[in-house]
Amino acid sequence: MIKKTLLLIVVVVAAILGYATTKPDTFSVQREITIKAPPEKIAALITDFHYWAAWSPWEKLDPAMRRTFTGPANGLGAQYAWTGNDKVGAGRMEITEAAQPERTVIKLDFLKPFESHNTTTFAMTQEGDSTKVNWTMTGPSPYVSKVMTVFVSMDTMIGKDFEKGLNNLKAAAER
Repeated sequence: MIKKTLLLIVVVVAAILGYATTKPDTFSVQREITIKAPPEKIAALITDFHYWAAWSPWEKLDPAMRRTFTGPANGLGAQYAWTGNDKVGAGRMEITEAAQPERTVIKLDFLKPFESHNTTTFAMTQEGDSTKVNWTMTGPSPYVSKVMTVFVSMDTMIGKDFEKGLNNLKAAAER
């Protein structure tokens, strides 16, 4: 009986590991919201990392988080690094493209608890007196991530944070 149970466990683990190899090599998470504000006002909240405390869903997870701002105050080349508790980890962001106000691209490097290197894009389209804001994060899916996504997708893990962040951004921009 013990041999059969162990064999079953080995087969299930092997099946999961094998199935993980069929997962895509990249991921993408995307959310969108319409904000009753001009794109210039919204872009200012995105391209100046000092304003992220007003809307980022991760900023309040660690009140003692250490933040470092380098480079220009905003726009192309602006950099933001953080170190915090296990909820926020450590990492850095740098604005690599700022076609304001329509598009901002950010290189996002997580260093802890897991290292990953992703790209975040904010795209804005004016629609009358409102602006449609699209927040996308893309990146590679190494094998460990592929195994994780057998059980829960990146979209499920990160999507709710994007939704919260966009709602916070909406509140900040519509003030």
